[in-house]
Amino acid sequence: MSTTVEDFNILTDRVDAFAVNVNQLFLLLMGLFVLMMQLGFAFLEAGSVRTKNTTNILLKNFGDPVLATLSYWAFGYAFAYGSSSNAFIGHAEFFLSGNDYIDYSFWFFQMVFAATAATIVSGAVAERCTFPAYVTYSIVLTGIIYPIGSHWAWSSTGWLATNGPGFKDFAGSSVVHVVGGTSALVAAIALGPRIGRFIDGKDTPIPGHSVAFTALGGMILWAGFFAFNGGSQLSITEPGDGDAVALAFANTALSGAASSIVALVIKFFMDGHYFSLLTAINGLLAGMVAICAGCNAVEPYGAFIIGLVAGAVYMGCSWLLVKFRIDDPLDASPVHLGCGAWGTLAAVIFANGSRPGGYDGIFYSGSSDAWEQLGWNLLGLVVYFFWSLICSIIMYGSLKLAGLLRVTEAQERAGMDEKKHGEPAYPELLEMSKMSFKPNEQTIQETPSPSEKHIATGNQADANTAIDVN
Repeated sequence: MSTTVEDFNILTDRVDAFAVNVNQLFLLLMGLFVLMMQLGFAFLEAGSVRTKNTTNILLKNFGDPVLATLSYWAFGYAFAYGSSSNAFIGHAEFFLSGNDYIDYSFWFFQMVFAATAATIVSGAVAERCTFPAYVTYSIVLTGIIYPIGSHWAWSSTGWLATNGPGFKDFAGSSVVHVVGGTSALVAAIALGPRIGRFIDGKDTPIPGHSVAFTALGGMILWAGFFAFNGGSQLSITEPGDGDAVALAFANTALSGAASSIVALVIKFFMDGHYFSLLTAINGLLAGMVAICAGCNAVEPYGAFIIGLVAGAVYMGCSWLLVKFRIDDPLDASPVHLGCGAWGTLAAVIFANGSRPGGYDGIFYSGSSDAWEQLGWNLLGLVVYFFWSLICSIIMYGSLKLAGLLRVTEAQERAGMDEKKHGEPAYPELLEMSKMSFKPNEQTIQETPSPSEKHIATGNQADANTAIDVN
């Protein structure tokens, strides 16, 4: 009899250990796919800049997870999920030490989320931000701004999670995307537009050098978003986990697809009846950002509606950027800030309380609890916006005052690949361009041509009219 009991206990222990191992493997695999989103961002952004800045943007995309790994290890994780904490911030497990047990799979998954928040900014500051400024904002975002904000909503002691009905943001429409998108907006304003982006007050788009790279990046990000949203379930062995992850996958696909179509159609009627691949890609990303908050709680048709609205929100915010002469080469703030804000509210509007991870929504119940939840999510959205806004104004404003934010005009015109890195992405093209100038032509080029003067004058006017964070 005792042998049977011992065998049963051993079997129970092994089953429990197996469940723990499967959950850890799930988080590690999902985290790995989220990390691969950095590859998607790299292709997306490299294709959206000119050849002379390709190495620069790739180094920044490579550096985001590198710096995030170190900053999140040193203090980011402690601020977000430290076992000793208060309602505002955690303060234990710095450098992943001081505790008998740390779930390293959970740390890894949360670290790659932090890296995503920083990567959002790199697209908005493309082709004109200094490398020291990039290192600064990447460390501050991944080690301080994002971790403290995530503690409020996602830790067991955060004030947004423990008060009222609790802030509902399953995969980070606000916690990740509004925070990153707001920082991107402030950075773009502080830097001012690229040379030649707005001439005599007119919108003058600067095309990237490879639509193929951009499309490849968009496809990789599409795949990564399923892990980003589905992995936020954080486990796969509890009853209902599989259903929740599958629903998140389905809703992510539907919202992204609907948003992409809407953005494509709006662009068609706005811009000379062209079907824009780049707009379709950003529309796709906008829909997947919007569904992050409620991907586990809304019905598939709700995800479809959220995506439809997200496509329009993206296009409207993108138009506003141009209207206010704000140069965001990747439309990072319209995609992440605009659609993240919409998704934070839409989650409560379309949530189905009968779902295992659901809660009372406006459309399904219209109860006082549902309206209270909407108010709490609105409060959280406003808090995350102003938290990122204030921190970013201080950070980018300080860098600008110190003269460390933007490269010189000469460096911007020549491109940062050669001037700042000594590694042009396309050395053959650089050599060909150098060989195309004869000595007498080089002498002529020392005097700016009328068109160059026009561009310089236009850029100076843009700089004077750009909104200043100082």
